[in-house]
Amino acid sequence: MKPLRKIIFPAAGLGTRFLPATKASPKEMLTIVDKPLIQYGVEEAIAAGMGEIIMVTGRGKRAIEDHFDISAELEANLKSAGKSALYKEVSRVARMAEVIYLRQKEALGLGHAVLCARHWVSDEPFGVSLADELIIHEKPAMQQLREVYDQTGCSVIGLIQVPASEVSKYGIVDYTTEEGGLLRLTDMVEKPGMDEAPSDMAMVGRYIFTPRLMQLLKAVQPGKGGEIQLTDAIAVLAKEEPVYGVLLEGQRFDAGNPEGFLLANAVIGLQHAEYGESLRKSLQEYL
Repeated sequence: MKPLRKIIFPAAGLGTRFLPATKASPKEMLTIVDKPLIQYGVEEAIAAGMGEIIMVTGRGKRAIEDHFDISAELEANLKSAGKSALYKEVSRVARMAEVIYLRQKEALGLGHAVLCARHWVSDEPFGVSLADELIIHEKPAMQQLREVYDQTGCSVIGLIQVPASEVSKYGIVDYTTEEGGLLRLTDMVEKPGMDEAPSDMAMVGRYIFTPRLMQLLKAVQPGKGGEIQLTDAIAVLAKEEPVYGVLLEGQRFDAGNPEGFLLANAVIGLQHAEYGESLRKSLQEYL
């Protein structure tokens, strides 16, 4: 197997659910306690051994590039002011990974965003991570997938169980259970109705793919909403070669909507080593 080093972050969306906050600032740069959403995703990928980061962005996303770039003036000011902890953190973030930036010039769907990175991926396996799906666990979500990839050499998709009333919000998979407990995916449907859903297992924004997925994306016809659906290409892939699913462990927050974003800040804030205890005491005064 070729080494798994690269991961794609689709980050071209407009973030309309967070307007007006995202009018001039990317959704991916909204902070959960003390760091932006996109940084959580990048750190998770690096922890899983995927240090070549491919950001697929659009207009108005320059702040993402600046965040992972070296700011010599800021670092010099922090150092001269004796703020060594802040200096080390700012310097670490700027140097944590090799980041490539690509433009998705038209909003043609998640599958199209992934396809934009085809020349940089070439014939290597690769990951895909949706940063607004925030998953917190001692073992990072991408590492949970990577362990199955390293075992099988096949594509792996992160899954969660969802209530029947929510299947229409997700790509839902059909699967069989192989010896050893591996979940082999046999089909998937993008945002089905309750009566059409093949299971209660939903794809949740963490993927590892063999190079074949890129080839299939080129042939995918626009699906729901006139977009190129990643789910459609995965469904074809699962008929050609094994695709496995991993039921992810950890605290999961849908930080792509305001309620999930607020919940993530509250829960992670209360767990924070520096702010948690004082935040808990302060909240008791308001509740």
